[in-house]
Amino acid sequence: MVTALLAAGEQVRVLARNSDHPALAGLEVEVAAGDLRDAPSLERAVQGCARVFHVAADYRLWVPDPPVMYDINVEGTRRLLAAAAAAGVERVVYTSTVGALGNPGDGTPGTEETPVSLGEMVGHYKRSKFLAEQVALDFARQGLPVVVVNPSTPVGPWDWRPTPTGQMLVDFLKGRMPAYLETGLNLVHVQDVARGHLLAAQKGRVGEKYILGNDNLSLSQIFQMLGEISGLSAPRVKLPYWPVLGLAYATEFWAKHFSPRSTPRLTVTAVRMAKKFMYFDNTKAVKYLGLTLTPVRRALEDAVDWFREHDYL
Repeated sequence: MVTALLAAGEQVRVLARNSDHPALAGLEVEVAAGDLRDAPSLERAVQGCARVFHVAADYRLWVPDPPVMYDINVEGTRRLLAAAAAAGVERVVYTSTVGALGNPGDGTPGTEETPVSLGEMVGHYKRSKFLAEQVALDFARQGLPVVVVNPSTPVGPWDWRPTPTGQMLVDFLKGRMPAYLETGLNLVHVQDVARGHLLAAQKGRVGEKYILGNDNLSLSQIFQMLGEISGLSAPRVKLPYWPVLGLAYATEFWAKHFSPRSTPRLTVTAVRMAKKFMYFDNTKAVKYLGLTLTPVRRALEDAVDWFREHDYL
């Protein structure tokens, strides 16, 4: 996102808790120290800004401390948008997720208009992002020029932490994926997602949502493609849903009661999410924002190269 803005000739101020974050090394940006839980720091950060891109979130599929996630994702969004409104920001792009959208789950792609409710959200991350999206849309209705983008599953370089998706790729490349639970995902190159944010700021309609996604692929198709790219064998054993869900409950119980500082490798939320094929339709972003897309194979190649170059394997 930052490099896309700089490439477009923009002056960029980054809100960050850590000014020494490796992703910012060597970039000509102003760093504003702050936190989504600290309203005064947000007010200082947005002063003088014409546009605000709210891309920050607590993205975890296992949450031993749910109130913290809601404070960051929901109330943090409320604090930041209130600060943007008070500062007279000209445009806000809020980064939601396709996880907050309706999804038939039967392989039919969901759209921005597919009916959905809070009760359909699986896990605290999706619930918190659904509620945060409603906060953003409420601000739009009250007059703040907010556009919402819903990225699908971004893949590519600079996944420092890594995200749950990036960790799945790392596990595959390290040979830790002997079997899999079939599901479906919509993959998109992370650089296309960044460009989609800029396009939303330029062309998006206030109060509207835009899916930033590309190809709908089953997990077995993704692993097959990763195998061709990496030279490794794709897992061939497809696991049944219910025993894996039971194992996930046991893994989380162990982590919570006997290893509280560790993160379980198998989570209940991830398994429950796998029951629905998360396929989505990007027509609106392509048609109205002019979003162009990089082949998903290239996204996976870039991710593999980046993880290898940065010693994740």
